[in-house]
Amino acid sequence: MRVWIDQDLCTGDGICIDHCPDVFVQLEDGIAYVAENGAPLNDPGGSGSLAWVTGRNAADVVHAAEACPGECIFIEVDIPVAALGDEDAGDNAAA
Repeated sequence: MRVWIDQDLCTGDGICIDHCPDVFVQLEDGIAYVAENGAPLNDPGGSGSLAWVTGRNAADVVHAAEACPGECIFIEVDIPVAALGDEDAGDNAAA
């Protein structure tokens, strides 16, 4: 799972940091950013702003996104290729 923040929508409330300080940070501008290994990622509109989320932080990141008043936290769920292959195989078998 990966997560990113749209800084244009961020209200600076810091709720995300309360939920998951390992993934979210607030910089001097008062806006929240995602971080990996403690370093904020700031590449607006680019893949450099996508942070990988470890399993131990996944639930906290989801809770942060749900609680965010600015609705600025976006989560991208990666679907394993093997899972896609299993579904496709079932569809092809019926054809």
